[in-house]
Amino acid sequence: FNPRANIVYTLPEYAHVKVTVYDIRGRVMEVLTNGFESAGYYTINWDASAFASGVYFVEMHSESFRQVRKVIHMK
Repeated sequence: FNPRANIVYTLPEYAHVKVTVYDIRGRVMEVLTNGFESAGYYTINWDASAFASGVYFVEMHSESFRQVRKVIHMK
């Protein structure tokens, strides 16, 4: 992606959700959302123009779900 990415996710029920971006070394680069959300579809527009090109990991974590996706940011 360059330099913005849309992160789309669905919640089946009201839950606490945290979406975090990590660099290749595992350092937290940005927390995109951290709070309780109702059931539904959500889109987060991540503006990575301030970050260097490279591999990043986006983690979505809720009470009963955890997923990590690899993204490549190219300038």
